[in-house]
Amino acid sequence: MIRRTLILLAALWALPAVGSDSGAVSCSDLSYQDNRYTICEVDAARAQLKLFLRDDKEQVFGHFSNIEDALKAEGKDLIFATNAGMYHANRAPVGLYIEDGKQEMRLIPNAGPGNFGLLPNGVFCLRQGRADVFETLAFRDAGISCTSATQSGPMLVIDGALHPRFLPDSSSYYIRNGVGTSADGTRVVFAISRNAVTFHQFGSLFRDHLKLPNALYFDGNISRLHAPQIGRSDAGFMMGPVVGVVE
Repeated sequence: MIRRTLILLAALWALPAVGSDSGAVSCSDLSYQDNRYTICEVDAARAQLKLFLRDDKEQVFGHFSNIEDALKAEGKDLIFATNAGMYHANRAPVGLYIEDGKQEMRLIPNAGPGNFGLLPNGVFCLRQGRADVFETLAFRDAGISCTSATQSGPMLVIDGALHPRFLPDSSSYYIRNGVGTSADGTRVVFAISRNAVTFHQFGSLFRDHLKLPNALYFDGNISRLHAPQIGRSDAGFMMGPVVGVVE
């Protein structure tokens, strides 16, 4: 009886952790400079990163649960997700949006109102085995082709420098989320603040603590996270673009 129990336990220990994608996604809480964050690190060379906006009936997903249901019908799981860029009232993307090779919205290179138009802004670009954050004009001029892409703004970190408009003594505090990428495009770190922070504080997290050369702001108070491995899946009003990892 004891031998059978030990064999069963050994078999269970050998199974991969649910939702881990063999270590391709890792989420945790951290504190940096008296602010609290949740970060999810994704190995883009191993994980299946995808953008989501509409279902097969062209209806906006809007909620993590709707994406989960659609994936489950295909025998897949959503093991991580977060909102991925700004959108209009009808949830249509404000700037460039490409999903699985299909472009819904063009690149917006000019300045405008709100955080999106606080140039320089940027593009989060998915390609085979990698993900990159590019400053918008550099992206346009390089003629880079992405399998999927979402434009947002402002940039948080640009080639190792904080956005030039960020002020250390800013009084603008919000919940914020964004993404940073390594130079080789394999390390992708999504972060969401757990208390209100300034742009300067949020950008400093990516540059000085996470050591990422480029990072992009996704949004503020609407920011939400789906991270089942740490028991978190935020609900609320409908979102526009969402980025996630599918297993």
